[in-house]
Amino acid sequence: MTDVPTDPVDVAARLRITAAHRPDHPALVHDGGTLTYAQLHDRVDAGTAVLQAEGVGPGDRVALVLGTGPTFVEVLCAVLRAGACAVPLMPGLAPDELRHALHDSGAVLVVAGEQRAAAVAELREVLPALRVLLTDGVAIDGCDTWQQRVADAGTPQLVTRELDDLAALVYTSGTTGRPRGAVLTRRNLAANQDQSLAGRFEVGGDDVVLLVLPLAHIYALNVGIGVSITTGATMVLVPRFDPVATREAILAHRVSIVLGAPPMYVAWLESGALDGVDLGSVRLAVSGAAPLPVPLFERFREATGVTIEEGYGLTEASPGVTSNSMAPAARPGSVGLPLPGIELRLVDDEGRDVATGDPGEVWVRGPNVFRGYWNDEEATRAVLTGDGWLRTGDVGSRDDQGYLYLVDRIKDLIIVNGFNVYPREVERVLLEDVSVAEAAAVGEPHPLTGETVVAFVVPRAGAELDPDALMRSCRQRLARYKCPTRIEVRTDLPHTATGKVRRRELRATT
Repeated sequence: MTDVPTDPVDVAARLRITAAHRPDHPALVHDGGTLTYAQLHDRVDAGTAVLQAEGVGPGDRVALVLGTGPTFVEVLCAVLRAGACAVPLMPGLAPDELRHALHDSGAVLVVAGEQRAAAVAELREVLPALRVLLTDGVAIDGCDTWQQRVADAGTPQLVTRELDDLAALVYTSGTTGRPRGAVLTRRNLAANQDQSLAGRFEVGGDDVVLLVLPLAHIYALNVGIGVSITTGATMVLVPRFDPVATREAILAHRVSIVLGAPPMYVAWLESGALDGVDLGSVRLAVSGAAPLPVPLFERFREATGVTIEEGYGLTEASPGVTSNSMAPAARPGSVGLPLPGIELRLVDDEGRDVATGDPGEVWVRGPNVFRGYWNDEEATRAVLTGDGWLRTGDVGSRDDQGYLYLVDRIKDLIIVNGFNVYPREVERVLLEDVSVAEAAAVGEPHPLTGETVVAFVVPRAGAELDPDALMRSCRQRLARYKCPTRIEVRTDLPHTATGKVRRRELRATT
């Protein structure tokens, strides 16, 4: 790892240190060129002055509705340097979702990119106190651009903050209901940046990190931006995922670390974009945000020679909890071992620890665990115990060596005739068929059994799916009550921006 010392407070303070030690080293590589760490630091200082001129001070919330590009990094660091709290929002949010997050967070200012500029500007009618800055290339009456203001900015005032001060409100994906703002402190974010640097994920100053995931997601925001700035690595920012474009970025910039999600690896394989390509520069490919099917793990390693290291985390843990990088070797189907400083328990419905190999809810404790949900004490009490354990809502099991295997979300559990069916049990069987690229199972109401299993499958490129053959395979591999009563072939499945299947949308179609 690089010998750049770290500051415990936040990524903006760490940027100051890294810029002092590696001023001419590339920090951001993007379509418009390259920013060194010294240049990024100067732009963040100017951005801090812009925010302060807008009246933004310690504790204020500033929303970012920006794509994967340098402006996101600048604004994020400037918000923290001003002592304020970042509210990163996905650019793909619908107007009602944007309104909810901006209103719920009490954001005083939002910086928006081209994709959502018009929608954000219109919200001024219902949120009159909200001030709006846009990115270059967007012209809306009454709104200056971030770049314009940065170019004319003066010198910022120094703001000192404490470890337990608010750093970010990160809204959950909303796959099971209305998104809630997870309260993450500067201690939470800094702790998980340092925890993530353990094992094989020891990012160094000479590493080049591919960031094509949405930067508003906690995975890219903290494990990507936060860790890279902490160590002085170079970030290659790609605005949107395309199999060929990202391949070219990897080759052109000799990317050494890929931060990905399962749909990215599926797309690379299905498109043939990596056929015959030498990925010799890639020393680590990471998968998170959604479960990585074992067949995908094996296919990618066979096709490229690169082993995907799967990890597990959630927004409320800033996000990293476990990683295969902590193990001697990546183990297919497992999300690895706990990161340093993280305690892990698997408990039953009574809060008792389960035996090795038995399923239980994953409980997590450590300095990375969030403070609670913004303005929602009831929801906070439901997930945080009095002694600091986070009830994740995920079901998992551990083997005798401590490797964690995720079973499913408790809320996705299907109950057939009183028996528990975890969707991933069914999906694993379906994904073993060579003609299946993606699979998802959900529960459908049934008058006799309470619920029944319905499966949705997407064929691999050029393959023809036989639902009857898949059904026969399920009957051979699964207990009768776990077998789908119907298998539907789809051209695609609904996903969140980071690859989780939106089961709620699938259930609505049954």
